[in-house]
Amino acid sequence: MKPFVKGIAWLLAAVVVAGAGFYVWASFAASRALSRTVETHRIDLPIPFPLSADELATLELTAEEGAALARERALERGRHLVEARYACVECHGRNFAGGVMVDDALLGRLLGPNITSGLGGRVADYDPADWDRIVRHGVLLDGRPAAMPSDDYERMSDQELSDIIVFLRSQPAVNNQVPPPSLGPLGKVLMATGQLPLSADTMASHDAAHARYPPETAVSVDFGHHLAGVCTGCHREDLSGGPVAGGDPSWPPASNLTPDASGLAGWSYDEFVAAMREGKRPDGTTLREPMTLMEPYAQKMADVELEALWLYLQSVPPVAQP
Repeated sequence: MKPFVKGIAWLLAAVVVAGAGFYVWASFAASRALSRTVETHRIDLPIPFPLSADELATLELTAEEGAALARERALERGRHLVEARYACVECHGRNFAGGVMVDDALLGRLLGPNITSGLGGRVADYDPADWDRIVRHGVLLDGRPAAMPSDDYERMSDQELSDIIVFLRSQPAVNNQVPPPSLGPLGKVLMATGQLPLSADTMASHDAAHARYPPETAVSVDFGHHLAGVCTGCHREDLSGGPVAGGDPSWPPASNLTPDASGLAGWSYDEFVAAMREGKRPDGTTLREPMTLMEPYAQKMADVELEALWLYLQSVPPVAQP
């Protein structure tokens, strides 16, 4: 019996040593992933986008009046983008002074930074290239990858980014120092093994040019494809759904949004709108988080936006899922 007990003890000791070694490796690998530098292009764009010479002439405006009108239009466009399309407040808080992305002892603590002009704000000295790098590439000022879910904003046009900047700069300054992110033991292991990907690593290119303007606002596949950019972070590039990479472990797999029998085949447009705005499936069951977080945004989307998104979803190739 004693040799057996001794063997078990040695086995347990080996498991403990191996586990400790694996955790040390995971901690080092996660730290290295977060501290490396990611190269991106550097762009410039006007903030706000000015009126064209033809518009100034048609409206008979002076340059000063044109600048004021351009800012007013950009502010309204930016407000709509933030309130109906891009869920900035879910990470940065209702006042944009910081919010909670993840706060879990095992996963870690990731807090959305303060993006107001108050003390502790991160963007006071940002130029257009800095905004582009963090929003559409997930890269910090110093070149390190960020926790920003930039793959959702990869299709954002230059004008839309400019409009959002105008809107954010119009918000009240709030003083708030947000602690830097920290990973828990599970978070380190997931990052080290590639199961907690950073958006800076999931993009095909950091050098490709962005669209200058968004597609025309119309019930079209082109506009719908543009709108669906914010869906790909959870529902994947082909919109077939599945486990949400880097999402809360309690979240269910993202639904299949393609016109397959396992997806939206058989749905009507009205049922799609009910799911988006009311969180109800055709069978009466209720959607779960994180999709429930999207309801307030869908409620502020214009009908033309929802119609275009639905048209695009009906046009993509069906992908079967279990």
